[in-house]
Amino acid sequence: MPRKLPALNADNRAFWQGGQQGELLVHRCAACSRYFHPPAPLCPHCASFDVAPQAVSGKGKVLSFTINYQAWTPDLEVPYVVAIIELVEQPGLQFVSNVVGIPVTDVHIDMPVRVSFLNVEDVWLPLFEKDQ
Repeated sequence: MPRKLPALNADNRAFWQGGQQGELLVHRCAACSRYFHPPAPLCPHCASFDVAPQAVSGKGKVLSFTINYQAWTPDLEVPYVVAIIELVEQPGLQFVSNVVGIPVTDVHIDMPVRVSFLNVEDVWLPLFEKDQ
């Protein structure tokens, strides 16, 4: 599936390149101990600048999802799932990704998932597969 790659910067580089070592790196604040996403130089919870990427388990669940049947470009494979994933480390720690590796009709709310990575150029895209 063709993908538009993110522009890497000092704040997000760890998130997009952690997959090279098989790690999902999410920013965490040392002052309030909360994870947050997307990565930023400032904690959105307590405004501390004492933040850094930290490896998380990569396990979570599907909070919501949609199945896309629209081929937005000629080489886009459809259908595919776009999901909101909540990681087990913290309630509310969510981001949007794709669920891959199973038929799109098998995806469901609260389905346990685990991260996998798709390497495209210098980026490791975090995707999610069904966790057994």
